[in-house]
Amino acid sequence: QVQLAESGGGSVQAGGSLRLSCATSGHIFSSNVMAWYRRAPGKQRELVARITNTDRIDYLDSVQGRFTISRDNTGKTVYLQMNYLKPADAAVYYCNVNNYFYTGAHYGYWGQGTQVTVYS
Repeated sequence: QVQLAESGGGSVQAGGSLRLSCATSGHIFSSNVMAWYRRAPGKQRELVARITNTDRIDYLDSVQGRFTISRDNTGKTVYLQMNYLKPADAAVYYCNVNNYFYTGAHYGYWGQGTQVTVYS
């Protein structure tokens, strides 16, 4: 079982920055993907950024160049540095971790979410 604890959300003026953290406990497989998703009111959940155990990184087009995903050297905490925030970035942000088995099957875990509010 893996548990995720997010922190770092809050309210910020447009153009400001926030850093989200997601600390994991439990067994993270050597083959894994850690990611941040978000859901804004009335919209579907979307993938914001993800990082694999081989450090392959992908970003949502609208955050490319403004957000940076990273993990600590233990591989158990993942961060999302968000710069130049826009009102459109306001959402509940969720941490997600997928453990991959050698068969390719995977099992995912979710954090409880952290609110990001951006005011103009």
